[in-house]
Amino acid sequence: MGIERAIGLIEGVAVGDLFGSRLDVMGAQLHQANQKGISWLKDEEDGLPVADAIVLNGGYVDDDDRWTWMKYTGGSKGKERDSNTRRLLSSQSWSYVDNAALKRSFERNYPIRIIRGYEGDERYSPPKGYRYDGLFRITAVRTTVSKDSAPDGSEIKICQFDLERLPDAEQGLTAVEAHVAEVLEELEAVYEQQGEERYPEVRTMSVQRLMRSVATSRRVKKLYDDECQVCGRRLLGPDGQSHSQGAHIRPLGNPHNGPDVEPNILCVCPNCHVRLDIGAVVVDEDWSIIVRAEMFGETLLSKLKTKGRHRVHPDYIRYHREWWEQRAARGQES
Repeated sequence: MGIERAIGLIEGVAVGDLFGSRLDVMGAQLHQANQKGISWLKDEEDGLPVADAIVLNGGYVDDDDRWTWMKYTGGSKGKERDSNTRRLLSSQSWSYVDNAALKRSFERNYPIRIIRGYEGDERYSPPKGYRYDGLFRITAVRTTVSKDSAPDGSEIKICQFDLERLPDAEQGLTAVEAHVAEVLEELEAVYEQQGEERYPEVRTMSVQRLMRSVATSRRVKKLYDDECQVCGRRLLGPDGQSHSQGAHIRPLGNPHNGPDVEPNILCVCPNCHVRLDIGAVVVDEDWSIIVRAEMFGETLLSKLKTKGRHRVHPDYIRYHREWWEQRAARGQES
């Protein structure tokens, strides 16, 4: 018997899993439809539709994806939207089954699976296909006015939802992972009591994020065939196997809270990984590599190397650069 679609976790599917198409997403029982954004099923309790998943893949103008939370615009019948521009032509309705199902999941406190597609927000989308990004909870629903107006100039009312990502402990950790997560949380508390500021060690403070980093980083490293994006070197071992590391530009975990996504990861050699982590190297707005602390005998590329399918997002590059500029300024003042 195959895996059945359900509310919440789906057996055999891990956060960060990548799927080549919407049909693959459906085959994994993550979502019910090949086109629509909102997925729903009938609640076992009373047979009423309740939402179980959302695909984010370039929605409406009022959508706002911030990785761990988002504002999401509800669904519309075909005649209420332009299929080419995705603009709404008229107001949305709470009686439409997709919106009613999402609202009912809010009222019943059901989690929602989030799947991000390649046409979504450039900061978080996979370079191709679709990625399962975990469970979220709907925290608020409202009727509000869209930023866009109708073709006749009148206002369009939309059904809007606020969603927040559930803690890692509720994202399907195994017993071993949950234990390690508990130990790491205790270490985190000790560091906070000591008043230590850690960068980039915070990336190890979440087991679930750390596990996802392995798969996501591997995809970036494979694209570059382990060639460093900063210095251009490709490190080979005595067995002829190449080696590289995946560096998160905006680190995971507090206080940085960077996302574990391809646009936030660089393929680098171990030396350049350290240089990025200590701020010895930053990247400018035009992708020029800025050396802030020299390393004897090392030469770097003039600009960060990128490949078409790997869309490094400038927001993360800017965050990394400004973080180290601010630290340098504080150091000069002290």
